[in-house]
Amino acid sequence: MKTRLLCLFGVVAIAFALSSSVTTPAAPAPKPAPAAAAAPASHPEIRDALEALRKAKFRMEHAAHDFGGHREDALKATDEAIRQLQVCLQFDR
Repeated sequence: MKTRLLCLFGVVAIAFALSSSVTTPAAPAPKPAPAAAAAPASHPEIRDALEALRKAKFRMEHAAHDFGGHREDALKATDEAIRQLQVCLQFDR
């Protein structure tokens, strides 16, 4: 009787394991990476400089005071530098 009960329990356990693995949804397939992300970015130094200038501009805009009027000049120069670097990247296309 014990042997029969153990066999029945084993069969039920195996059936449960097989049925649960079949009904478990598969993980979604990963999306393919865009072509631009797969290729290395061109001119990483210019892109890094643009990012640094944008951060600097943000910090200057939120500075506590105007540094004797020099903040406005610095913001104008930063805007011009950002514009020039953007032109550089467009010229390369």
